[in-house]
Amino acid sequence: MTVNRLIVRLSCVHPIALRGRHDWGTMTGRFLATYHVRADSGTIAARAQAIAVEQSVEMPLEAIEAPEVLRDIVGQVADIADLGAGVFAVRIALATATIGRDGAQFLNMLFGNTSLHDDVVLADVEIPPELAAVFGGPRHGIAGLRRRAAANGRALTCSALKPQGLSADRLGELASRFAAGGVDFIKDDHGLADQTYSPFADRVRACAAALRGQATRYMPSLSGNLDAMRAQITLAREEGIDTVLIAPLLAGFSTMQALVAGFPDIAFLAHPSFGGASRIAPDLLIGTLFRLLGADAVIFPTHGGRFGYTPETCRRLAAAARLKRVDMRRALPVPAGGMTLARVPEILDFYGPDTMLLIGGSLLMARERLTEETAAFTSRVAAHQYR
Repeated sequence: MTVNRLIVRLSCVHPIALRGRHDWGTMTGRFLATYHVRADSGTIAARAQAIAVEQSVEMPLEAIEAPEVLRDIVGQVADIADLGAGVFAVRIALATATIGRDGAQFLNMLFGNTSLHDDVVLADVEIPPELAAVFGGPRHGIAGLRRRAAANGRALTCSALKPQGLSADRLGELASRFAAGGVDFIKDDHGLADQTYSPFADRVRACAAALRGQATRYMPSLSGNLDAMRAQITLAREEGIDTVLIAPLLAGFSTMQALVAGFPDIAFLAHPSFGGASRIAPDLLIGTLFRLLGADAVIFPTHGGRFGYTPETCRRLAAAARLKRVDMRRALPVPAGGMTLARVPEILDFYGPDTMLLIGGSLLMARERLTEETAAFTSRVAAHQYR
């Protein structure tokens, strides 16, 4: 696609090179955020400047008396590109000092007030090393999850405990049948929380007991506030569980950041629930930001399932999760959402072996043949010859 550059790039827009001269602490650089904005050529420059101000100081620049704020904190429009069809890619350099060291504040400075404008989508963020160092990224990543599953050279497999409404004991029985089929990981359905019909503690103990001595690992779903989630992880760890499920947008970025830092031995699988409620590109939100917060694996709806992601979106998301960086481990993409056993070869060829395939409802449809259907799933993954 040919793009028309409307504004000449600033002379120092590299996220590390954009250094402030005022001492705001150790984080004095800038990072680049890209927004897709609907506008026309006559208004886009002003619109871009308005976003830069809104996402930094949120006030008229004429009212700011401190020169160091104008120089070092106010967002800077780095570049505008015409993408066609009335959409422009606007790159804005934002001061790293404005986020402190907090995940929620990072999201706030990226897309806080501007998310309220329906003509803007947050499309991309360039993560400089100093931000990667603040959040840390995955503590285990693809290699760590492979070690947990003792699986090399093939995709990993996963299924889900469903439906809501079953007792903890019945979910434990279901976990046992999945494990007998050789699946690597079993996760809670993300809707399982601390309900009366299956309290978290009862469910964790039942599933842990059902899988004790098995190679299959169980991932309970965290819910509640930070204190509740800390207690849940502590209980799960006491039962020998080392991997958990979290929905970053429901839990909150700061909560996930605290949990990942507080439990470095635990691996985190990030669920995309509520991910469609904000205008953030899925590959950025799930593939990049969830990984930055510490997700070792990221679930997302694959193309051709019951959600609307395109193959291009899925390819970008998986690439973002697995992007090689010297300062951050790679996260494992977990395509899901209406997958079937018949699509396993196609999905494996599309994503490659550094992937975890998540099939839930399709396996559960086998009912009394659940173990046999799960075994067919795991065998097909293990035997696949990649194109």
